[in-house]
Order: sequence, then structure tokens, then C-alpha cells
Amino acid sequence: MISIAALWIIVLLVGGGFALDRVLSEAITRNFDAQLEYVLNAMIGSAEIGPDGEVRFNRPLGDQRFLEPYSGLYWQVAATGHEPFRSRSLWDRALRQGEEHQGQKLHVADSSEFDGEPLRVLDREVRLPGSTTEWRFQVAASRANLNDQIAVLRRTLVRSFAILGLGLIILAALQATYGLWPLRSLRRGVAAVSSGISSRIDAKLPDEVRPLVEELNELLAHNERQAEEARRHAGNLAHALKTPLTVLMNEAVANSPELAETVARTTGDMRRQVDHHLARARAVGRRANAQARSEVWPSLKAVERAMARMHRHVTVDLAGDQKAVVHVERQDLDEILGNLIENAAKYGQGRVFVTVARDAAGAGAAKKIDFIEIMIEDDGPGIPAAAREKLFERGARLDTGKPGTGLGLAIVRDVIGIYGGRITLEESEDLGGLLVRVRLPAAV
Repeated sequence: MISIAALWIIVLLVGGGFALDRVLSEAITRNFDAQLEYVLNAMIGSAEIGPDGEVRFNRPLGDQRFLEPYSGLYWQVAATGHEPFRSRSLWDRALRQGEEHQGQKLHVADSSEFDGEPLRVLDREVRLPGSTTEWRFQVAASRANLNDQIAVLRRTLVRSFAILGLGLIILAALQATYGLWPLRSLRRGVAAVSSGISSRIDAKLPDEVRPLVEELNELLAHNERQAEEARRHAGNLAHALKTPLTVLMNEAVANSPELAETVARTTGDMRRQVDHHLARARAVGRRANAQARSEVWPSLKAVERAMARMHRHVTVDLAGDQKAVVHVERQDLDEILGNLIENAAKYGQGRVFVTVARDAAGAGAAKKIDFIEIMIEDDGPGIPAAAREKLFERGARLDTGKPGTGLGLAIVRDVIGIYGGRITLEESEDLGGLLVRVRLPAAV
């Protein structure tokens, strides 16, 4: 940042200095020319034709340098066929007349006709009263004075712009250093977290950096929650498998005649436990993706087609918002809806009604869509209110005559809870059976 700022400052100052040098140099040159033009006009104003037909001045020019040989300020009046009328400062030299000019306009040029003394020459063709001759009035001055003024100007510009550039670069360096200094504190805070000295970044930082620190602390808290959840799942799985493994070990050591039956039953329980915890682990892993978005309607149509093949006597009717989108991975959404609709088809009498609606929080101008509500109703016998909560326990089944493991609703509730949703069981007013109400976070 400092290097880029320094380069940009140098480019701007060089460009600005060059432009300013051109403007001021031209201004000094114009002022120099204006002074010479004033002398030229004074010469023309005081010139007249004498009795001998030559030019003379009716009053002397005021600048003393015209009388000093080689003083650097000269004038001359000349015409074809006439001896040049010159200032004493020219001494034994004469100004070169050069080409004739058309008209009486002022002409300005640089000349190097005198060795070691560059000149600035102004001349004008004038026809004096009483004369038919075009007289060329010339005034010349050494460029040494002009060049000295321009040199002083350029030295001043270079020094001023150098000091300005150095000051700006120092300011940019201080600004970048001071502005980025909080990141050093942030780096030390991250290092402290990495080394285990601290669990959060507690450094006092300015408002511009504080949102980043808050997000980092939230990320650390999220990772801690996930790690704790993983440890809890591992502990639950170990605890759930400990008893079946003990039973198997005891049966094997005792050479029980019912060993095969015990192994089959116990391993079935173990498999259900493993399936349950694997489903939770998958949901937790997919939840880490904050960009998870799934459209509800395509998942419902896919489940409807599957139910039409598996339960041909069941009719699944879909209604409601077809554009609803939830913050749930598509695979988890398919598992949730498939499990719930399959239960409705399995335990109902042939009709399943699914409704999708938006659940709004707030009202008026502050109204905001927070959740998508999915209601699944069947025309089965329903479930008593006292027994509904029991269905969410692992392995709980009210109808043992139907095939199943009893883990469906338990897994569904866990997965919905992982995504911040909720599931409740109610009575269906329209069909008379069970109403399953699922609320999932809405995605914009």
C-alpha cells in the first residue's frame, strides 16, 4: 500500500510539476517579452526621419544599458540601402536582419548570432511619416537573465514538490501503518486462540475491524458447538452400543443356546443406533454450509412420485406456495418429507394432504418471512395427545404390526432441530387423522 501510494504521489507530482513549470515559464517569458516590446514601442514613438533621410530619435531611450558596450540590451533600426542605426551597446556588432516580414506585426525569436550570448529578439516593420522606406526596428536582450529566472523557478518547484512528495509519502506510510495496526492485534489474538491461551479474541479494536472480530468469535463458537456436539454424539453412540456389546459378550462366554437369536436381535438394535447417529452426523456436517438452499415443491413432487409407486392405493394431494425455499440441504429435505409422507401413507386410509405456507413474523411494514410451514395430514385413526410425544423417542412404535424400526420420527426431529426448525403433532380437522406440522427456516 505504501509503495503504491508513493508511486502514485510521484506520478502526480511529476505531472503537476511539469505542467506548472510550463505555465510559469511561459508567464516569465511573456513578461520578459512585454518589457522588450515596451522598449520597441518607445523606439518607434521617438523615431523620425532627419534631413539626410536617415532615422533618428527625437529623445534618448531611458535605459542606461543601451550606452554600455556589450551590456546585453541592444536596439537597431535598419532598412535596405541605409546604414543601420544602432545602440552604443552593440559597439562593433550589428543585429542580423534576417528575412523580411510581411506586414507590421510584432515578431519574436531566439537568436544565437552572438557567440556565447543567446538573444531574445523582437522586431517590427514600420513606415515612418515622410518616408517611403520600410524600416525594421529591432530590440534584443540577452537570454541570460530570462534563463536565470526560469532556473530559479525550476529549482523552487523541484524543492517544493520534493518536500511535498516526501511529506505525502510519510503521511501515506503513517496512515497505512496506523490503519493496519489493529490487524497486528488481531493476529496476536488469533495466535493466542491457536495456542490455547484464549478461547476468544478479546483485543480492543476500532469500529472498522470489530465486525470481523465478532464474526471470527462467532466462527470459533460455532466450531466449539460442533466439536461439543460431535463429542456428545460419540458419547451417546458409545453408551448406546455398550449395553448390546455386553449382552453379546455374556451370551458368547456362557455358550447360550439362544446366542444366534440374541445376536440377531442385538445387532439389529445396534444397527438402528448407528443409523440414527449417522443421520445426525450427516445433517450436522451439511448444516455447516450456510448457503444451503432447497426448493420445497420439487422435493414434494419427487416424494409424491415415489409414494405413487410404493403405495398405489394412496392419493397424495399437494397445495400451497410452490416457490417456497428453505435453508436445508436437498438430501435432508427429501429424507424429512419422505419419512413423514411415507408414515402418513402407511398408517392412513388412502389420502394424504400436504400444504406449504409461509409463516410470517411481525406485521405491517416490518413484516418479515421467517419460516416455511409444511403441514402433512392423513385420514388414519390419529394418535392420542398423550402418546404423541412418545413417538419422538428412539425405537418407539405405536403400531407394531407395520414394518419399521421406530427411528423415523426421532431422526426427523433431530435433523429438523439441527437446522433450527421444529416439528409438532396435532389432529387434522379436515381428514380426522394426524397432522404433522414442520417449520423450517425460510431462505430468501
